[in-house]
Amino acid sequence: MKNMKIYVGIGIIAIAGFLLVAADHIDAPAVSGGTSDITDFYAFQAEDTDNVVFVANLQGLLAPGSTDAAAFDENVLIEFNIDTDQDNVEDMVIQAIPRDGKMYFFGPATPSNTGLNSTVLTSATQSSVDISTRTTPNMSENAGMKFFAGPRDDPFFMDFAQYSDIIAGNATGFNNPGSDTFAGTNVLSIVVEVPKAMVGGSGTVNTWVESKRKQ
Repeated sequence: MKNMKIYVGIGIIAIAGFLLVAADHIDAPAVSGGTSDITDFYAFQAEDTDNVVFVANLQGLLAPGSTDAAAFDENVLIEFNIDTDQDNVEDMVIQAIPRDGKMYFFGPATPSNTGLNSTVLTSATQSSVDISTRTTPNMSENAGMKFFAGPRDDPFFMDFAQYSDIIAGNATGFNNPGSDTFAGTNVLSIVVEVPKAMVGGSGTVNTWVESKRKQ
């Protein structure tokens, strides 16, 4: 793959000690529902406690009938950023970009530049996985890492109607149980499981995800 300069579409930023959930549904009009729209970012300790999992979900609110036609954009790079020294600047990145039915991953590696612009790190560890369909899930492993890319049920729970009532002053709290506004909708997920030793050991890191579009 050739090096590419890219720029930010939208990102979700958060701090994690290897346990994090961040969400951004509906409220980004410029990209909402588009191929660069990040709905959720998760970072958590894997079942193998020596590993950490990063998950970026895109293109939220996909109806079942629309899911088969949904696809990752070959002009959009998803970049997982990892800050290991608490200065809010990425020290390592894992990059994911689709090509011809596969999702290619580069890293984790030190970025060639930080901030809004990125270059695909073609000299870093390269891995790939066949992009899954709803009926054919695929996972791959390489260099101690695991990878997945494809449609999944949206895991984020939100009672949006009740939230609206709270904001409007018509309710004082959420119901138990509530009503899941996102039930029955899907997302496109990119999942990377990485040994902690590759991304800063077992300490606390800052981590965020960005979508960046080819210039």
